[in-house]
Amino acid sequence: MITDTTKVTTYTVKHIEPEEASVLRVAEARLPTEFGEFRIAGYRSLTSEEEFVAVFKGEVDDGEAVPVRIHSQCLTGDVFHSIKCDCGPQLQRAMETIEEAGRGVIVYQHQEGRGIGIINKIRAYALQDEGADTIEANERLGLDADLREYGQCVEILRDLGVKKVRMMSNNPEKIQAVRDGGLELVERLPIEFEPSEDTFKYLSVKKLQMGHLLSLV
Repeated sequence: MITDTTKVTTYTVKHIEPEEASVLRVAEARLPTEFGEFRIAGYRSLTSEEEFVAVFKGEVDDGEAVPVRIHSQCLTGDVFHSIKCDCGPQLQRAMETIEEAGRGVIVYQHQEGRGIGIINKIRAYALQDEGADTIEANERLGLDADLREYGQCVEILRDLGVKKVRMMSNNPEKIQAVRDGGLELVERLPIEFEPSEDTFKYLSVKKLQMGHLLSLV
């Protein structure tokens, strides 16, 4: 059942201090969007210069299962709507799912290009234009295929009071991070799209080389 709109738009979660926290919530505000009314919270890492954003809606700290997405920043897909990847559509689908459910959380982590940064990502794009896949491109730049980690994202979920998760992800490492962080994984919600000519190779690498839980390749 969808949570009452008035209650959702005025609700603010209480701050929960995790033991030995390595992230700190420093700001929170209302966030009206084209998908609906949300709240946004800004977090800082206490162990690095990294910053995080949590976008959430509804009573996420009542012990019930909550739709959750951990989303790695993709400037090209999220902002410029590149069709080389499925990142932008995944983020939009997550916001739509949370709006429909009346509750949920997106943790947005600044790990552009699987952690290599936007400049290296553009360099990797140039190598992909020459025929390299996403893993080969990173390796030719002297970088790992995937430098991301998700422990602090899970800390943010715990800080918001989330205990049970309906995980919107195809990435087994994100799913394992939720389990390792002490949250109960109730359900995985696949979040995938029909491949296009531009995304087929990208999605094939995700499935066949990175073990992502995709059914369409």
